[in-house]
Amino acid sequence: MLWTFFYIVFAFIGVGTSGITTPCVHQITHPIGHTEGPHWDGRNNILYFVNIPAGEVYAYHYGSSLLKKIILNGNVSPVIPARKDPHLLLVGVNRSVVAIEWNGKHTLGDQQVLTTVSQKFPNSRFNDGKADKQGRLWWGTIGPEVNRVVVPDQAVFYTITKENLENPTVAAAPVTNSNGLAWNKANNKLYYIDTPTLKVVEFDYNDEKGTISSTNKTVFDIAKWANITGLPDGMTIDTEDNLYIALFGGGAVIKVNPTTGKLLKIIAIPAKDVTSAMWGGENLDILFVTTSNTNLTPIEKLESPAAGSVFAVTGLNAKGFPAHTADIIDEIPKKKNLIEVLFNPEILSSREPTKNQKIVQTRQEPGLWDSFLITVRNIFAQK
Repeated sequence: MLWTFFYIVFAFIGVGTSGITTPCVHQITHPIGHTEGPHWDGRNNILYFVNIPAGEVYAYHYGSSLLKKIILNGNVSPVIPARKDPHLLLVGVNRSVVAIEWNGKHTLGDQQVLTTVSQKFPNSRFNDGKADKQGRLWWGTIGPEVNRVVVPDQAVFYTITKENLENPTVAAAPVTNSNGLAWNKANNKLYYIDTPTLKVVEFDYNDEKGTISSTNKTVFDIAKWANITGLPDGMTIDTEDNLYIALFGGGAVIKVNPTTGKLLKIIAIPAKDVTSAMWGGENLDILFVTTSNTNLTPIEKLESPAAGSVFAVTGLNAKGFPAHTADIIDEIPKKKNLIEVLFNPEILSSREPTKNQKIVQTRQEPGLWDSFLITVRNIFAQK
């Protein structure tokens, strides 16, 4: 299907400076829903992102503007490609870390559930996360929502490695809505957002050990700025160590200096609920911004028709670092024999995924070959 994309140009204000600059905000997708978790993979010039409640993982091919998706069975976020194989993706599905084979274009390959976290909080789910320089996953959860309000203190910020898959390390707990994170250029600080606090905090970071300090300090507090509305959501950083924070409910991405605590710029986005930001493009100088329209009323959707789309902001006179990839597994183990492939009882299961279970939700009628396999499997199951 061909989509017609709108190209919208907005001016943003440089706080504390004279005059107005005019970078461009381009709408690069149609309105999708609750887009989140952008990740730029420069190996194939693909921007990955998710539509959380619909279970959709998207691949936006920058060179051709081709947009493809797969649908998984649950809430999905985040998505991070593997270090060794760019077509192996690590995806958060509900509370599980799932490895999937997908090249961003064609049919989904094998899948494997690697681990499931937060047994204490079964109604929580993964929300945001990234990989560090060594390929570890720093993923956090969000507590259950009641009337659009997140239940406090039912989420956890985890460190996940190939060695601790059975029992991921708790980096910070309890939290309510584990959200944006970024490492500084020196790689000795980790910036982190627990959304309801309205703050960005700074942890000391030890890259060799993969640990953060037990205490943190606030580097930016939205509550102290009268000209900022909304909640801090996803976040990225530029090569000058300035943070770019998405404002959910604030219609903007703000540029902040975490060393001085100063607000440097307000970048207007044509959507009320801005969810995250990530640097990408061939020169890493395009700020890709995800947004949501799921909380908007019908009237608000008419007033903001581009909400729920992904945008590309150019002309910011800044650039980011390459996004880190995940070094958790190199490949998904293949089935050992034909019988295991044909008669795996978990393939069509709708229960909560466990290790090695297929987690793709089929949204199409089965083809002839699929129907044959299902029929044969059912015959054997009755014996």
